[in-house]
Amino acid sequence: MRALKALVVSSGLIIAAQAIIAQSQTAPDITGSWQRQGFTVGVKPTGQAATAAPPPAPPPPLKPAFLKEWQDRLKVIREADAKGQPIATNAVACLPDGMPGMMTATFPLEILQSRGQITIIEEAYTQVRRILMDRPQKALDDIEPGFFGHSVGRWEGDTLVVDTIGVKENVRYQNVPHSKDMRIAERMRLIAPDTLWNEITITDPIVFEKPWTFTFAYQRMKDYTLLEYICEDNREFSDDQGRQKIRVDPQPR
Repeated sequence: MRALKALVVSSGLIIAAQAIIAQSQTAPDITGSWQRQGFTVGVKPTGQAATAAPPPAPPPPLKPAFLKEWQDRLKVIREADAKGQPIATNAVACLPDGMPGMMTATFPLEILQSRGQITIIEEAYTQVRRILMDRPQKALDDIEPGFFGHSVGRWEGDTLVVDTIGVKENVRYQNVPHSKDMRIAERMRLIAPDTLWNEITITDPIVFEKPWTFTFAYQRMKDYTLLEYICEDNREFSDDQGRQKIRVDPQPR
């Protein structure tokens, strides 16, 4: 009986080891610097990458009450811009984009693969998110809400599958509201040796009618190293009415 149990355990270890080896053989190396293909989702880039543009993003499928809130907010922003009195954003306060806005990659991204973790850094504000590999997701109540949430991932063949929860409710992508229950699913894969797609699906049963899916495309930057970006000399600020203002240095006498 002991010999049979030992054989079963040994066979299980062999199968697990084979699975790990197979996964390491299929998982691509996405380490390196990446730039976004265009700054608008669905806008086709030029040149060889023209055929690698993702499909246009649909509008957020917000429930009626939240849709009205979002539309009213956009109207206020447009009217303020037209008056030359723009409303201050988180960027004015030197706050990061958070998730999923960080993945729009307005500035280049760097991806670092290491054992047990994939780290993504954006040049703007030196934003850092950590994807913990092959770990169970935590319960939402056990997560301190943050700009980037809590991300866990795994490789499914050549696709990196990531689950993120725990993003602060005041961290909004395109001003779209969400609840604490928002969940962000990502599927990253190379569609060409130097072209990475990130299909993002946001679910939020409180705010959305259905999941919201859109895709970003990135091009590898083989000779680029991220620069330091510290928001230390920002002259923009928010006044007592929430409008964006610029500090003007006094004229020298």
